[in-house]
Amino acid sequence: METHSSHKIVILAAPSGAGKTTIMARMMEWMPDQLSFSVSSTTRAPREGERDGVDYFFISEEQFKNNIEADGFLEWEMVYNGQYYGTTKKEMERIWNLNKVPLLDIDVYGAMKVKSIYGSQVLSIFIQPPSLQTLRERLIQRGKDSMENIEKRLAKAAEEIAQKIHFDTIVVNDDLNKACENVHKAVVEFLKN
Repeated sequence: METHSSHKIVILAAPSGAGKTTIMARMMEWMPDQLSFSVSSTTRAPREGERDGVDYFFISEEQFKNNIEADGFLEWEMVYNGQYYGTTKKEMERIWNLNKVPLLDIDVYGAMKVKSIYGSQVLSIFIQPPSLQTLRERLIQRGKDSMENIEKRLAKAAEEIAQKIHFDTIVVNDDLNKACENVHKAVVEFLKN
């Protein structure tokens, strides 16, 4: 996939439960003409309410591995044991062909990989929870995961927070409206240049 200087990318990465999906939705609401949500591929099963091709492309592990072999991913990771997530090059091209900027919702390592390829064409934003305790409370309130999964997510969160130094912008989500405004401001500034 060739890179064009006009092909910009905005990435939001955060530990599970940090508010990234809500902030992402707000950016899409505020900037529909400039941004397009990049739908990731995953091997995990859909959660209640999730739709194929809208929230994720839900594919089998075999399909995912075939796409890796075919060099079809811009980035991919096994985020949790046996659960792969990735951004296809085809999805990026689809969005650029609309003359929009892909808005990626990916994990920290995927974000660092995309940044290493595209450099200054990428704005990487890390959404940080106020604390791990706050994150624990949010994950419990969300009611989507078992306590065992919550503990796994918290361990992963600590690891992800340690990587925030590799991001262009860090936004602490202790006030959702303020966090959305800070992300919006950073994106508007990035797209101006």
